[in-house]
Amino acid sequence: MENERQKKAEESIRKKFHKQLFTPFAKACKNYELINDGDRIAVCISGGKDSMLMAKLFQEIQKHKKKSFDLVFLVMDPGYHEDNRDLIISNAKALGIPITVFESIIFDAVDNIDKNPCYICARMRRGYLYSKAKELGCNKIALGHHYDDVIETIFMGMMYGAQIQTMMPKLHSTNFEGMELIRPLYLVRESDICAWRDYNDLHFLQCACHFTDTCSTYNEDDITPSKRLETKKLIAKLKEDNPYIESNIFNSVTNVNLDTVIAYKKDGVRHHFLDEY
Repeated sequence: MENERQKKAEESIRKKFHKQLFTPFAKACKNYELINDGDRIAVCISGGKDSMLMAKLFQEIQKHKKKSFDLVFLVMDPGYHEDNRDLIISNAKALGIPITVFESIIFDAVDNIDKNPCYICARMRRGYLYSKAKELGCNKIALGHHYDDVIETIFMGMMYGAQIQTMMPKLHSTNFEGMELIRPLYLVRESDICAWRDYNDLHFLQCACHFTDTCSTYNEDDITPSKRLETKKLIAKLKEDNPYIESNIFNSVTNVNLDTVIAYKKDGVRHHFLDEY
């Protein structure tokens, strides 16, 4: 029998939060062709609110049977504290998500890295996930990046990287032939994810790395603000004067006019407007 928490969480997706969560999830899957017949998708669960909701949305869209595909709910333990691992397992059980857990040594590997440990950790995580997913017969991995992650990435690229780029809704893997990465929460707002979490009185991991020992009670305001957090706050400030700022940032990378661009890169090759002037 489904427990009450699982039933409430699933019903809230179908009813109360259908427009805010399931509709943009399904729209992203359709518009960006993220799910195809015959797919076997590794839904990568970190233990946070985004990936846990993504798992539930995948279960829901699978019930509609518009596409025939299989799911594997993959949890990588990179060296979690025991309490954090237990929290992931108990949340998955409470929500009716049949997870497959495997271990890696990522946290130990990055503990002694002084420069960009978070970047190295993220790259290593993705490599381990691709490898395990392929071992399990999957052709895609799904990550839980949402709309707010996308616009923050665009803005950060301009401010700190002097470039215009975005977080793509899907990518071909360069190291694992035949594998793809998809982001089905691409159009889902973080505030709506938080509203679903709070409505169902769910408590997920916020951060679980060795650099944050109090992972289950982690508060981003208690640590030195990261560039992403600074960007999040800046966008919120700009929104006070321009309510369309978020959608404008998002749409800016869908309306690129190459006739007004000084230079751009395509497949690693730099093109300059003077080349054809």
